[in-house]
Amino acid sequence: MKMIIAIVQDKDSAELSDALMDANVRTTKLSSTGGFLRAGNTTFLIGADDDKIDDILDIIKKTSHTRQEFMTPPVSMTADATIQTPVEVQVGGATVFVLPVDQFQRF
Repeated sequence: MKMIIAIVQDKDSAELSDALMDANVRTTKLSSTGGFLRAGNTTFLIGADDDKIDDILDIIKKTSHTRQEFMTPPVSMTADATIQTPVEVQVGGATVFVLPVDQFQRF
């Protein structure tokens, strides 16, 4: 058994949630915030048998899209605090961790 922790942008969370539900995959969703862009994310916690991991990762990959957005960097990132020019950054996609599970209980 493994624990999949998938962090996706809020814009992709509904599509991912629906796709996982259609595949009969149970999830726990947590609201989270990214540290760099301080944007809303959703963190999915998914416990799955080893033989289901690849299928679940495929669902995450198909529903988590990257996109280009403009952001104004925090003051600490700019050399001159008076110049706040928006920069284009790539956001979205998914950050996924697959961890071994030593024990699983459902009460």
